[in-house]
This record gives sequence, C-alpha cells and structure tokens, in this order.
Amino acid sequence: MRIKLSFQIKLFLCLVAFSSMLLTLIGAYTYYQLDAQLHRDLGARAQLQAREIALIPTLINAVKHNDTDGIAALMNKIRARSDASYIVIGDKRTMHLYHSEHSDFLGTPMIGGDNKEVLEGKSIISIRKGGIGVSLRSKAPIMDENNRVIGIVSVGYLKSQIDSLNTHTLTQIVGSIVLLLIALFIFSWLLSKNLKRQMFSLEPKEIALLVRQQKALLEAIYEGVIAVDPQLRIITINHAARELLDLRQPASSLMGREIGAVIQSQPDFFSITQLEQDTHDEVCRFNHARVIASRVRIMQEEELQGWVISFRDKNDINTLSSQLSQVKRYADNLRIMRHEQLNWTATLAGLLHMQRYDEAVRYVETQSEGAQEILDFISQRFSSAALCGLLLGKYASAHEKGIELRFDPACQLRQLPASLNETELMSIIGNLLDNAVDATLRCAAPHDAVELYINDSSNELVIEVADRGPGIAAQVRDTLFEQGVTTKDKGDHGIGLHLVASHVAQAHGNIEVSDNDPHGAIFSLFIPMT
Repeated sequence: MRIKLSFQIKLFLCLVAFSSMLLTLIGAYTYYQLDAQLHRDLGARAQLQAREIALIPTLINAVKHNDTDGIAALMNKIRARSDASYIVIGDKRTMHLYHSEHSDFLGTPMIGGDNKEVLEGKSIISIRKGGIGVSLRSKAPIMDENNRVIGIVSVGYLKSQIDSLNTHTLTQIVGSIVLLLIALFIFSWLLSKNLKRQMFSLEPKEIALLVRQQKALLEAIYEGVIAVDPQLRIITINHAARELLDLRQPASSLMGREIGAVIQSQPDFFSITQLEQDTHDEVCRFNHARVIASRVRIMQEEELQGWVISFRDKNDINTLSSQLSQVKRYADNLRIMRHEQLNWTATLAGLLHMQRYDEAVRYVETQSEGAQEILDFISQRFSSAALCGLLLGKYASAHEKGIELRFDPACQLRQLPASLNETELMSIIGNLLDNAVDATLRCAAPHDAVELYINDSSNELVIEVADRGPGIAAQVRDTLFEQGVTTKDKGDHGIGLHLVASHVAQAHGNIEVSDNDPHGAIFSLFIPMT
C-alpha cells in the first residue's frame, strides 16, 4: 500500500535528508583534512625533535664511544619531556643503542627499511612498521666533528596514539554535526509548517489547479482586467484587456511594466490623487479607446496590496443605450402623439358636431402646416437621423409640458467632430435640453421658450441651450459638473451634466455657463471638429 504524504511532511523529509547528507560530507571532508594536518604536524614535530637530539654534543660523544649507559641517562631525561611515543638511538650499523620503550632491544637491528637515506646524512619522515608497531617517525643522522654519520636518532608517534587523537577530534565533529542536525530538524519543521500556513494548507497540486482555474476565469471574462502592485507595475492582464487596448505584446512581456507606460488615460486614471479612492463606471479614454472603467483597491490586513482595474468598451454600452433610448423615444413620441391626436380629434369632432365645417377645414390645415414645418426644418438642417429623432421627441415632449422648443434659424449639422460619436452627441444635447425644460418648469406659467442653437460651419461645433428658468445658484456654480451635484429638489439626478462634461472633455472641448437675460442660464459648448 502506497503511503501518501502531505507537502509539509515531504518538504520536511527532503530538507532533513539533504541536510544530513550535506553535513555528513562536510564532516568527512573535515575529518580527512584534520587527519592529514595532524600527520603533517606530528611529522614536523618528530623531525624537529630528532634533529635537535642529534646535535647534542653529549649524545654525539656517547655514540662515538658506544656508551649505552651514558646514552640511556641522557635520553631518559629527554624522553620525560617529549610527547613522542618512543625515541630510539642507533649506531652507524643501525643497531639499537637505546630504546625508550624496550631496553631489551639493545644490540638488535633497527627495522623498517628506511635507514639508507639517514646514513647518507639526510633527515627523513616516514610511516613504517617498527619494533613496537606502525608509527609516523622521523630519523636524523648523528654526525661527528668531521661530518661523518656515526649514528641515527629516531622519534616516532605510534598509529594508535594518532588514532586516539583522531578519535577525540572525530567525537567533537560528530557532536557538532548532531547538534546542527537537531537545529536543522527544528528549522525544517518550522519552515515547512510556515510554508504550509502561507499556502493556506493547500497542496502544490491544488495550488496549481487553482492557478489554472484563475487564469481560465480571467481569460474568459469579457471585460478587460488589469491588476497592478503598489508601485503601479502590472502583475496580471487578461486577453480582453489587451484586445480592447490593441496591445500586441504577449502578457508575459507586459508583466512588471509601469501601467502609465502601457496605458495613456484621459483623464489621468492612475494619478496619486485618483488612486486614493475607489471609483466605479467612470467614462474615460484608454489608449484612444473610450471605455467605462472601475478601480478597486486590494487590501490585506489594512495594508494596500495594489489595485484591480476593470473596464469595457463604451461602444457596447452605447449600443445598448442607443437601443434603449430609441425605444423610449418611440414610446414617448407615440404617447405624446396619441395624447395630441386625441385632443385634435376631440376638437375636430366638436366642430363637425356643431356643423362648423369651414372652421374644421381651417383647423385641419393649421395643425398639419405647423407639424410639417418643424419636421421639414429638422430633417433639412441635421444629417443625423438619430439626432433628428431625438430633437423631434424633445420638441413634442416640451410642447406637451407647455414649453416651446425654439430652434435658431442658423442651426445646421452636416458632420460630427472626429472625437465625438453620435451617441455621445445625443447624450450631450438630450441632457442639456432636459435640464433646460426642467429649469423652465420651476418658474411660474406661462413658460418662456427653450432656445437651441447647433452649428458646425466653423472649425468647431457650437452648441447653445438657453432657458429662462431660475438660473444657477452661486453655491453650486463651481461644482455644477461634478457627479451628484444637482439643482433639482427631488429625483435621481446629478448625473446628466457630469456626463455632458465628461463627453466634452474627452472631445477636447470646453463649456461656458452664463446668465440669461432677464433670468435663466445659457450653456455654450465648443468642440473642435478635428
């Protein structure tokens, strides 16, 4: 049966196994180096002692006269102060004259086979098996006043003594390794536990699955999504965002780049002041694409981790808005036409019932002439069919409320500005007319006319809407185009003029607000044609 281990246990065991192997190799290498160094140190020490002993005049004289008692008396004193395993003195025939450990070796040959070079006057270091075992030893020649070799000094350290020293060193190394292993066990366990906690107790396979699912979900989202870190560097971007912004680079090449270098926004969507608060459904431009964007801060334990920016093409919203607006205009126009038709029919029926046939004919002619006149004016002066429908609807709606929508005779619009589309133009004019009608209704009847001027004959499109309502209050004049600011007493307002200002700003135009005479307001818009 196969045992399934968790990631924490696997990581712990891998760290322990690797650490143990590494420490074992380090310990073996250290032991080898220390053993070699010990042999070098003991060999040098033995050589130094052998050379110094060989230069003692008393010893030289005793060896020359083969005085074993004198040699023994001198060497016993030296042996007492030496840490060597043994000291041996031999004559030029390599016969023992003194042995510090075995006095019965006197007169026997020195063994080991390493005396030839010494008899030639050289000092050597060798590892050989002698009379009492294998040892590391150094031999030096004893020379008389004529520089003739008359004897040999041998100082050695038995292998058993060296092994004892190595055992002590090895014990220290093993003890250190054991302590390090214990520390590494604890560290490995704490590390694996901490990693497990940071991974939310998930296994690597589960994390990989989540990453794949997250990537699939991100790529499946129709909206563009970009995440940035606190330094405004891109950390993720989906396919929809690259497609909407016409970014041809792969996502990997965009990672880590500053978002301001990838997206040019208008207004500045990524400025420090803007990033201090979240925003939703803000109309702006990203790389010359009109989008509706939202920005949300990513917070973790009260610490800012970055922002997520989501956006969608404004044309998609415009399409739905246009369809909805068209349906609403049709419904409003039908309602208004039905209402007026009922009034017109009732009036005509009354005239016919009273047998005033001539008056009935004149009434029919008058009503047809007025309707046809405004229809002909709008259709001839404005090339946009959608705008014509909007103006006819607003004209009928204002007429139903008892307000005349008066068109300036110089009105004309043959083409739209390059930076403004049809839906945005209709939004601008529709909101301005609605506000003008609402302002006029706040004054006592009879109501004055709302005047409209649209002209594109110069290098800019000029739109003016004038009303004779109560005018703009001083306390809201400076913030009139901010979202949520309104002069109305009730209703869901405060959006219309904000949209107007957004569209005009994106088209690089400007707005002027002035007082009308004797009261009311005039909104003048100037939008470049190119």
